Amino acid sequence: MMADERNLTERGIDNSIEGKLKHAGGHIKDAIGGLTGDKSLQTEGKVDQLKGKLQDGLGSVQRDLDKPL
Repeated sequence: MMADERNLTERGIDNSIEGKLKHAGGHIKDAIGGLTGDKSLQTEGKVDQLKGKLQDGLGSVQRDLDKPL
C-alpha cells in the first residue's frame, strides 16, 4: 500500500508513534548532554523533543479529522 492510499487515521497513528519516539530520543539526548556538559547535544535533544511533540500533535489532528461527523 502506498502512503497516499492510507487514510488519515492510519497516517495519524504513524505520526503519533514516530512523534513519541522522536520526543523520547530527544529527552535522552538532552539528558546525556546535560550529564556530559555537551550543550550542542542538549540543544539537539530539546529540538527533537519539540519536533516529536509537534508530530504527535499532527497525528492526533489527523485521527480527529478522519472521524465521522
